[in-house]
Amino acid sequence: MSHIFDVAYLTKQKQMEMLVNIQEEVLKTVIKYTPVALENPADYEARANLMWASSWALNDFMYCGVRQSPVLHAIEHELSAFYDITHGHGLAILTPNYLRYIINDDTAPAIYRLGVNCLNVQAGLEPVAGARLTADALARLYFESFSLPSRLSSLGIDDAKFAVMAHNCCNGLFGQGQLSALATLDEKDVLEILRMSL
Repeated sequence: MSHIFDVAYLTKQKQMEMLVNIQEEVLKTVIKYTPVALENPADYEARANLMWASSWALNDFMYCGVRQSPVLHAIEHELSAFYDITHGHGLAILTPNYLRYIINDDTAPAIYRLGVNCLNVQAGLEPVAGARLTADALARLYFESFSLPSRLSSLGIDDAKFAVMAHNCCNGLFGQGQLSALATLDEKDVLEILRMSL
């Protein structure tokens, strides 16, 4: 899910509608089958669908024509470099807070589309309100349906290294002073998203 969000779905770049629809179908497959696999890890159909979805989520076809700008991955790579946290879990904790932080009139339509098409958020709302409901729905999915701990602090992480992490991710492989995808973030923005995730 995070690879689709971060590299293909949550972007300002114009995309082919067909590819966005395929991205959403992969997301819906993960949403459907993850609880099944968690309940019964031996369920072949659930595991097969999750493996197939995982392969597609990292398939270049999914990103056709989109310049990759993985903002959340840049932040999480710093997190798991400093702390003993798995990459996927770090992304799950960061993503709802990232969405909440960047919601505005420009970003809301893309976030709200995710909610309506993948997370059962009511259609027809004002986009900013719908985007906020989408961030909340994603948090419920990760932390209730998937039973993941929801806070960095619950994993023994504090804010002692956050400033260094924010600097590193904005000035490393993915950024030259800032990170840019659906929204543009500088060090203070990254620091705030990390603090929201404590």
